[in-house]
Amino acid sequence: MIKKLSISIAALALAFTPAIADEGMWLLPLLKKMNIGTMQEMGLELSAEDIYSINNTSLKDAIVQFGGGCTGEIISPNGLLVTNHHCGYSSIQKLSSVEHDYLNNGYWAMNLDEELPCEGLTVTFVESMTDVTKDIEKARKTAAKKGMDADSTVQAAIDRLVGKAVAENPHCDARVKSFYNNNAYYLIVTKTFKDIRFVGAPPSSIGKFGADTDNWMWPRHTGDFSMFRVYADKDNNPAEYSEDNVPFTPKRHLAISLKGIQEGDYTMIIGFPGTTNRYMAASELEMTRDINNAISIYVRGERQKIIMEDMLADPKVKIQYASKYAGSSNGWKKWIGMNESFAKLGIIERKKAEEAEFTEWVNAKQSRKEAYGKALEKINSAVAQMSGANYVYRYFMETIGQIELVQIASIAGAGAPQEAIDNFFKDYSLSTDKKVAERMIEIYKDNVDTTYWLPIFNEYGTEELVNRMYSESCFTSPEKIAAADKETVKNDIATRIVSELQTTIIPVVAQIDDVYDQYYEGKKEYTAGLLEMKNGEPIYPDANLTMRLTYGSVKSYSPRDAVLYNYYTTLDGVMEKEDPDNWEFVVPEKLKELYDAKDFGRYAMEVNGETKMPVAFISNNDITGGNSGSPIMNSKGELIGLAFDGNWEAMSGDIIFEPELQRCINVDIRYVLFIVDKFGGAGYLLDEMTIVE
Repeated sequence: MIKKLSISIAALALAFTPAIADEGMWLLPLLKKMNIGTMQEMGLELSAEDIYSINNTSLKDAIVQFGGGCTGEIISPNGLLVTNHHCGYSSIQKLSSVEHDYLNNGYWAMNLDEELPCEGLTVTFVESMTDVTKDIEKARKTAAKKGMDADSTVQAAIDRLVGKAVAENPHCDARVKSFYNNNAYYLIVTKTFKDIRFVGAPPSSIGKFGADTDNWMWPRHTGDFSMFRVYADKDNNPAEYSEDNVPFTPKRHLAISLKGIQEGDYTMIIGFPGTTNRYMAASELEMTRDINNAISIYVRGERQKIIMEDMLADPKVKIQYASKYAGSSNGWKKWIGMNESFAKLGIIERKKAEEAEFTEWVNAKQSRKEAYGKALEKINSAVAQMSGANYVYRYFMETIGQIELVQIASIAGAGAPQEAIDNFFKDYSLSTDKKVAERMIEIYKDNVDTTYWLPIFNEYGTEELVNRMYSESCFTSPEKIAAADKETVKNDIATRIVSELQTTIIPVVAQIDDVYDQYYEGKKEYTAGLLEMKNGEPIYPDANLTMRLTYGSVKSYSPRDAVLYNYYTTLDGVMEKEDPDNWEFVVPEKLKELYDAKDFGRYAMEVNGETKMPVAFISNNDITGGNSGSPIMNSKGELIGLAFDGNWEAMSGDIIFEPELQRCINVDIRYVLFIVDKFGGAGYLLDEMTIVE
């Protein structure tokens, strides 16, 4: 069984060739075997070695994982980095105050001394990715042969691989990641830098123009970018923040093209896509739609109304909750679009048809029945068993789990350092949290069976309980926490709630955990079967925050009858959308002055004899969350923009790629440099870039 289900990535590379050029989040070490021919036919002027090499510098050396959940790219020999505005948002927010509101006003350092250290921000480079599937298979076989525990044997093998890699690569980390639902494994060696400094960003009226209304939409007019710099010690190695550190000298930085784009131009994106689920079964999708998405859409919508009302009423609260709100609303709107796409595009019905085809293929051969015959049954049974618990857990996480007083009670009660407590309260409004808490408890009690209520819910009405929480608890300020002795903390009402939460939710989590082995076994078998069945079709693993490449082209699209969306937008559209009474569509006066004067410098484009300022463009590259900030490059590997969003009509793209509809939204690098130079007055930064006119 192990032999049948363990498919090495090397074997995949030889067996499968891409059939749809625009679809796929491809592993860079396999480009030479799987993709390079098609990429070059589409216009790529580079070799696979130019993109990924472990012996020489290559494009991958200029691409970083930014902050753990986004992508960034190095654009100068002095460690200058560009990523999305929304990727740098939380770091900019932490640096902001009412007196220095960098979110609202923007910021540009005019020299190295003015670059601001970002506490907790990291940047990670990929050194190498090596297929170790055979090592993992060998460990499993050894465990089976000797009657040893498979999990511990495999973990021991992983520990050996990681230990050896770390020993051979100073200043680096290593980990083993699974692919194709545990059918293949890679050893990934990385180097992480911890001294990252904020260089600059436009005001939110540019970097977040359109906000929630335009999020996930095309046409788009958002200047979604921010700049940081990576610092290292005097030997160019990673180091904690120090005034003695110097700008990092990278192995490679991206050249920037000002040549512009045309429809059909070759494009490619390298980044760290987070999660896709293209091997999901229909039953999983139904649970996603009816439980995960539905609950989160409802609860976040209620919570966001409260937070936004307070943000609009108080500048301090607006800064405190800007990043929290943005993170919540981004997922909220995505899930709304995903559920709509499920219905409009018949996603679940298409998955069921795929499963019927799979079942017919499996049943046609006895060896397949033995290897894959129970895969879907295992998945469907596990989903059915975990759905009830998942419903409770989702409500818990989106309601009680989001009450900040409960969060700080848990953190401080566990002995968090004073610095962590102070950081929490810097971005905390007690009055806002109190309003949220009352609504969250109401929602939980209205929708979850009393079996899963906290005992304290039976003692007090919601309003009385919330009033007691926020008037009696010692966790409502750092001063009260510091003054509280152990007995006070132990008897605190918030401490009681934390304790009851753990007691209540642990059995729920256990119900899910009880079927996880069966669930993942079924997914591994189903994925292995699909790989074998789809021999000859494009095969790439689901996204899992590892470095990937997607290639395609600049391309317009038609979302519905008689509507054709152009492939680019200009500053004209910003002015057309302007609404000074709506915070989402305020246009800065200086930007309007530049527009009126057509002072676009070398960043302009000509459209039918008129001078225009490009803002954004679309391509059919295959991306998802985590690709935010990824470089979109031309056929020569030159930077032409930053990926920052997907489009509304294909919000189910994480499940099924829609070639006619799915588009990647990118901010044009010419708009980025225009804002830096003409609007921000920080044109000196361009002097350290490699710019191709």
